[in-house]
Amino acid sequence: MMEVENGQKVEVATSMPVPGNSGSGSFIVKLHPLVVMNISDHWTRLKAQNDAPQKVYGALIGKQDGRVMEVMNSFELLYTKDEDGNVIVDTEYFYVKEEQFKQVFKDIDFHGWYSTGGEISDLDVKVHNQICSIIENPIFFKLDPNAASNSQNISVYESVIDIEEGNAITRLLPLNYTLTTEEAERIGIDHVARATNTESENVSSASEHLRSQHSSIMMLYTRIRFILGYLQSVRDGELPCDHEMLRSVHALCRRLPVLGGDGLTSELHDEYNDITLMLYLGVMNKGSQTMNQFINKFNLLHDRHVRRSSRKMTVV
Repeated sequence: MMEVENGQKVEVATSMPVPGNSGSGSFIVKLHPLVVMNISDHWTRLKAQNDAPQKVYGALIGKQDGRVMEVMNSFELLYTKDEDGNVIVDTEYFYVKEEQFKQVFKDIDFHGWYSTGGEISDLDVKVHNQICSIIENPIFFKLDPNAASNSQNISVYESVIDIEEGNAITRLLPLNYTLTTEEAERIGIDHVARATNTESENVSSASEHLRSQHSSIMMLYTRIRFILGYLQSVRDGELPCDHEMLRSVHALCRRLPVLGGDGLTSELHDEYNDITLMLYLGVMNKGSQTMNQFINKFNLLHDRHVRRSSRKMTVV
């Protein structure tokens, strides 16, 4: 597949890498299942809203340590289409979302973008060129939602620039990747994989745990209501007073945790104030950095203006 854009040729290698390049690529990609779930959810929602499959676009974020790139999360990208049907990515929306993620996850950066579909098309290449203007050498993740269950529906690419006959050629080369998970992701994936069908007998470990917790709480609630009903009947004279039973109820009440006490409320307020204070400090720190950058730029422009004025006075 070949395309000429802004005087630069673009070639896509969808199967074998370019001779002289390693098949493993320049990155060792570690992919979290959360990214695949986000893309699948994005595509499914748009398909349900429009009653037809829609091509989706989004950004990939994660960490990079040397050649090891760990793609941990993703978010959707807004875009428009011109008269020729070309996709124009909304860069302002991208920068806003990236800033929001950085406020929460300081060590996460933007590393590429994703899309859905089968083979790489000219439209994908044009979008990749737009992403290259935001970050150097982004990776491209493509998910084929219509692929057969026994085939690979995930592809990862990187872009390299070669010089052939004096022309700069951008190639998209396939990258190898491995799946890596955390404990929370494994629980979520197990729940989604085994509990998507309500008629299935398979139940995820998360569902079993929550179900046992719910049964225990309901049993405790039922027995407390039974004891409360007994005490009300004794108070109203409907049942005889059994002192041994009352002592057992009193001992049980002393064993129950006391919720809503002054000490617990005070600790909750202290923890809430500490967390709020940390958020405020982060916002103030961000504002101070922005103000510092503004002052540096203002001083730079002011110095240039003073130098120009002094040169004019010297000429006169």
